[in-house]
Amino acid sequence: MQVSTVEIEGLSIAIREAGPAEAPAFLLLHGWPQSSYAFERVIGRLAADYRVVAPDLPCIGASQGMPRAGDKRTLARLMRGVAEACELRHLVVAGHDVGGQIVFALLREHPEILSGAVIMDVVIPGVAPWENIIRNPQIWHFAFHAVPALPETLVSGHQSAYFDFFFNVLSKDQASIPDDAREIYARAYSRPESLQAGFGWYRAFPEDAKANAKWAGKPIAVPVLYLRGAAEPGEIGDYVDGLRAAGLSNVAGDIIADSGHFVAEENPEALAIRLARFHREISAASAEPTGRRA
Repeated sequence: MQVSTVEIEGLSIAIREAGPAEAPAFLLLHGWPQSSYAFERVIGRLAADYRVVAPDLPCIGASQGMPRAGDKRTLARLMRGVAEACELRHLVVAGHDVGGQIVFALLREHPEILSGAVIMDVVIPGVAPWENIIRNPQIWHFAFHAVPALPETLVSGHQSAYFDFFFNVLSKDQASIPDDAREIYARAYSRPESLQAGFGWYRAFPEDAKANAKWAGKPIAVPVLYLRGAAEPGEIGDYVDGLRAAGLSNVAGDIIADSGHFVAEENPEALAIRLARFHREISAASAEPTGRRA
């Protein structure tokens, strides 16, 4: 695996990449409060048969430069830039948490670059069951992170303790996210601008919801897989039905066993197998050459 950077709209985006240059591709997008390291053990399992690129989202980890906004339309445009700079072919984009919200924006705004898309463990702003989620008091951090400046003030210097709360509560058990990974994530948000960028994703939720509502019901034929960890609260059918009602005409759901919210780290083998299977299914349906198969 190589670590390098690409320049997109004046920003330096750090990427982890592996696999044959001409192979069908995956673009893997992390969520909060993680970095591309979340996919470390997934990349190696896919790289024999696929080109795999996992960026640090703008201003997170080794990526430098603050994007103009934290809305998912802006981030989707930047991730399209990453895909084009890396010359990714027969592309499946897979996003976890906020990364999944960016995937939805890519489906809306740039479907022509996608062969398929995977959304993992997240609700999409403005898409059912969004209204139920934001009314749930257990999802208090959505509102807290959206408060201007205050989260940065309180969390700065305490990233490890703050992030540990979410890793412990949302994973199937506290050992799922090891200490070395937690340290990497704390460092990834150690710069003031990195915290600001991460909380900016939450501050953009109202704008994201409004943008998604404008597209509601307009059909998108790109094959989509919605994944959820087995220990993640909520009924997967509610999320799949919401995506279908929002216009994703070719969407299916599946569960990753032995996992909570952080599926890429809690069960990387199962996730890699499911991603590869999805890519193969898309290739078979379109009858396009796919190179070697996983």
